[in-house]
Amino acid sequence: MATYQEIQKYIKENYGYVAKSCWIAHMKEKCGFKPNMSPNRLSSLSRKYPCPEEKQEHIKVSFRHFKMF
Repeated sequence: MATYQEIQKYIKENYGYVAKSCWIAHMKEKCGFKPNMSPNRLSSLSRKYPCPEEKQEHIKVSFRHFKMF
């Protein structure tokens, strides 16, 4: 499984922005992975910064690139 840094680097090279790690964790959760919960996260039920709709497909493409699913 790719690291958050590898995913961020792939997205930066292909889409021109750096994905927040919280966006990657959100997409991992939506795709059925079990990411570790950040110790800074206030609630396991809500997200302060969910992944924006327009960025979700880019992160899914990076998951496919790294053969995560």
